[in-house]
Amino acid sequence: MTPLLKVSNVAKAYGGNRVLESVSFNIHAGEIIGVIGPNGSGKSTLLNAISGFTRPDHGEILIDGQPLQHLVAHQIVRHGVARTFQLPAMPEKMTVLEVIMAGGTAHHGFWSNLLNTPSVRRSERETRSRAGQLMERLLLSQVRDNPAAALSGGQKKLLSIACALMGHPRLLMLDEPTAGVHPNLRREMVTMLKQLAADGITLMVVEHDMHFIRELCERCIVLDRGHIVAECTPAELSSNVHVLQAYLGKKAHAAEKMTLC
Repeated sequence: MTPLLKVSNVAKAYGGNRVLESVSFNIHAGEIIGVIGPNGSGKSTLLNAISGFTRPDHGEILIDGQPLQHLVAHQIVRHGVARTFQLPAMPEKMTVLEVIMAGGTAHHGFWSNLLNTPSVRRSERETRSRAGQLMERLLLSQVRDNPAAALSGGQKKLLSIACALMGHPRLLMLDEPTAGVHPNLRREMVTMLKQLAADGITLMVVEHDMHFIRELCERCIVLDRGHIVAECTPAELSSNVHVLQAYLGKKAHAAEKMTLC
């Protein structure tokens, strides 16, 4: 089976700091993949390379066999790849509904938007309808008219996911979606994201919360100092010697294994 995403020998350095080195892995359509590793292991740089926010020094990134590594971010979005950010910034003067709809209207051409053609007016109705559906699914309907910048940290994370989904992505990459989120909302996010996967969206999740990873993901890619040191199921993380060495800096005894969990 041809993978949806194929990353081959990707490397990235900033000066003398080699952040990624010979990173290779595949993700198949419908998978929910966790990307974990200690701080500074290269997780966010990997997301930036795939999504076009940084260009790898060498290597290949393919989505459905189409190369992405020489494209910029907005071109990659058109190939069905979307992402969120760890600290989403929201406009001060736009409501939740307006922010989500902006994520949809961004896919029209400049002249079509300027001329307000019938196709744009029809698409605006469709965009508003989809925005309403996403707000319902992501628990944002009650705050649809609130300023986006006034939302809680967890609601901003949900809003960023809704914006990413407006473009109908095939691959959705989430950068630490539970950071600063209330535990009750984290549990609801597991259900929401699993439903997105059931609807056909492939998920790649960078996360530090191991409980969230175990609840959500089917497979984990573990990075350490720019290298992939393990690919395993969440259940295997606490017994994988390479994972333990990455997090603890040494081989761990049985009691130390609980640190990772």
